[in-house]
Amino acid sequence: MGKASKSLKAVDPVWHRIGEEARLAVADEQLLGGLVHSSILHHATFEAALAYRITLKLSSPEMSAQTLRQLVDDAFASDATLGVAARADLVAVYERDPACHRLMQPLLYFKGFQAVQAYRVGHWLYSQGRHDLAYFVQMRVSEVFGVDIHPAAKIGQGIMIDHAHSIVIGETAVVGDNVSMLHSVTLGGTGKEDDDRHPKIGDGVLIGAGAHVLGNITIGHCSRIAAGSVVLSDVPACKTVAGVPAKIVGEAGCAQPSVTMDQLLSESI
Repeated sequence: MGKASKSLKAVDPVWHRIGEEARLAVADEQLLGGLVHSSILHHATFEAALAYRITLKLSSPEMSAQTLRQLVDDAFASDATLGVAARADLVAVYERDPACHRLMQPLLYFKGFQAVQAYRVGHWLYSQGRHDLAYFVQMRVSEVFGVDIHPAAKIGQGIMIDHAHSIVIGETAVVGDNVSMLHSVTLGGTGKEDDDRHPKIGDGVLIGAGAHVLGNITIGHCSRIAAGSVVLSDVPACKTVAGVPAKIVGEAGCAQPSVTMDQLLSESI
């Protein structure tokens, strides 16, 4: 009677599907062969592929690709939650962004996804007390992607930042799980005091384009912030706010605004 193998490969459906998509992409467009092979098919794991993409984007004459790759590899090897969060973010983008048709797209092309994963490496460095290296990663993410997230900020998983132009998230900000935000969002402070001065965003929140949430305020779970709003006070759970300054204009309209991405106000007013 045969014996079971002592070393079974871990099942990773996300990585398996990305590999299948990559092979089909090369078959359809041979000019992408070099990109797809170097970024996906050459790697044994999702973490390795993601480390390669982060390194490729952020390396510079100030820090070589070899040095940065070792740094990113160390982060993924030391903290398995980085890979878990990255998969959750990837699936969130695929499920919520109508322009995303394959799981490999965010990994290869979407700067919002790539910026958040690079931030996660910077946050890991910051939590290890390696602040200057974390600030270097923050600087490069800002220069390359136009996304400025302080490495001390705390961000959950299942995050989608669509388009990702001009995103600013401050040092003491906290972002929950399954949050979606569009371009030009600011989670900022209202002064120069060195204290807890940035917003706390609950789970399942949807933040519209150009919205500014300022100060040490709480945005309740599954609420909606309309595009262009300036939010200066707490928002209860499951509400929609709009305006400058923002005021409650109705209910959130659904149980999971960040998942449905419904930004119309008429249904909740």
